[in-house]
Amino acid sequence: MWLTGRPEADELLADSDNALLIGMVLDQQIPMEKAFSGPAVIAERMGGRFDVAAIAATEVDDFVELCSRKPAVHRFPGSMGKRVHQVAQALVEDYDGDAGNIWRGVDDAATVLKRLRNLPGLGEQKAKIFLALLGKQRDVRPSGWQAAAGDYGKAGHRSVADVTDEASLQQVRAHKKEQKRAAKAAASD
Repeated sequence: MWLTGRPEADELLADSDNALLIGMVLDQQIPMEKAFSGPAVIAERMGGRFDVAAIAATEVDDFVELCSRKPAVHRFPGSMGKRVHQVAQALVEDYDGDAGNIWRGVDDAATVLKRLRNLPGLGEQKAKIFLALLGKQRDVRPSGWQAAAGDYGKAGHRSVADVTDEASLQQVRAHKKEQKRAAKAAASD
């Protein structure tokens, strides 16, 4: 997996369903590489392990402080620290502390997508992108996953789901730039 350009951070994402999901939660208004590096930074600051049960058990203000230390985990460490804390709590309460339980043993993508959308901070678009990421890079492919992921499930370079190296990252960025340009042009018509 290549999402951060940092081998140790990418290894954590490849090995931990929880870290990958939290990276997706953090992927908002900051570069993708920083967002997906967030779980490694959190793990380092919490003694070397990425542990959602430990995050959930930490007082929210203490966790926000951990996320706010320089360099901050996110551009908005307060709100995103609270969001990560909420997701960790949801994972502990609803999925035995394991994000993989959201999709493991589930045969239809609609159920996985619904479970993802119900997590704090994962609306429709992020849920679809994450479903595509699971299908394309983790071989998690419940029935109908490509259709449920919408355009993100298609071949091409549309989102983080399609990033496998620096070149594909640049292709995704070019696609997003073109999308913004087209939307702006349509809005001015």
